[in-house]
Amino acid sequence: MKPSITALKKIDTKVLLSTLWIVVMINMLKADILSLYIPGSVEEVAQTAASTGTPIPQLMLGGAVMMEISIVMIILSRILKQSLNRWANILASVITIVFIGGGGVSYPHYIFTAAVEVICLLLIIWFAWRWPTSERQPDRVVFAQAK
Repeated sequence: MKPSITALKKIDTKVLLSTLWIVVMINMLKADILSLYIPGSVEEVAQTAASTGTPIPQLMLGGAVMMEISIVMIILSRILKQSLNRWANILASVITIVFIGGGGVSYPHYIFTAAVEVICLLLIIWFAWRWPTSERQPDRVVFAQAK
């Protein structure tokens, strides 16, 4: 009887980074949707706007721009060349961690989803930083023409 050895297939770093950005984005959306069901959450936004002197539309625009970073990184992680990809992922992750931490909401669901988001973002930084420059790009499928 031969022992069974299972080889783990290496996941393409671009796919891994993009997938982690998808997890971050889904958790951001989930936190925001769940927050809508908390009584008084809309009034909190109004209080924040009043205390900072920033109109609500500008607060919403700021949040939309910050969330767009995560959305754009889903595709950029797959199409950028490795050297630019590495730094874009690291920079976008750091900016997003600051945005998440700046939320300062103490709802249990938000703390949980923020923790998941930060863990994923730290993994993005880790994998981008340790991305070997010699990693081979996946083979392209080439269709031969019939003769």
